[in-house]
Amino acid sequence: MADLFTGGRIVDIIFAVMAVEALVLILVLRRPAGMVATMLLPGACLLLALRGALTGAHWSLLAGSLALAFVAHLVDVGRRAR
Repeated sequence: MADLFTGGRIVDIIFAVMAVEALVLILVLRRPAGMVATMLLPGACLLLALRGALTGAHWSLLAGSLALAFVAHLVDVGRRAR
């Protein structure tokens, strides 16, 4: 179980769950793909930063992932405010 976390595999599993979530939202609930992407992108970027932190990635990958998550979050909030 510890290997799931230390190797970052837990993040890969969560990414797979997010992919299923996206498919359900698009195919079953008929949400527009662009809307689904803006909803899930901030979380995906945060997960990328988590994976980097768990695997000892360079700090610039962590900073870039977090910055991209913030920008994606602002885009999502802006879209929802309209």
